[in-house]
Amino acid sequence: MNPLLADYLPILIFLGIAVGVAAAAILASLILARQKPDSEKLSAYECGFEAFSDTRGRFDVRFYLVAILFIIFDLEVAFLFPWAISLGTIGMLGFWSMVAFLGILTIGFVYEWKKGALEWE
Repeated sequence: MNPLLADYLPILIFLGIAVGVAAAAILASLILARQKPDSEKLSAYECGFEAFSDTRGRFDVRFYLVAILFIIFDLEVAFLFPWAISLGTIGMLGFWSMVAFLGILTIGFVYEWKKGALEWE
């Protein structure tokens, strides 16, 4: 066997075991679990609306706007803390690149504000 390919053999073994365990878990749940949902399982649970049969139904656009708002603040926090720690070593280029990044996030926040995502009825 080629020495380069021999280095990848443990990865292939690991992937084979992972696929086998996942397939066994799915097969075991299909065989052992009851597949008859009762009325309690079909009732609304912390989602705000009743269960429906058509999965391609439309959701209110505010759900998507709140998700975008979460991504905006999540990105801001994920990049702002490491930037603040290394601010002394990255210089003015790092400072102005973060200002540009925060400007783009501010544009997204203003878009969310104008669309009314912060006002829930």
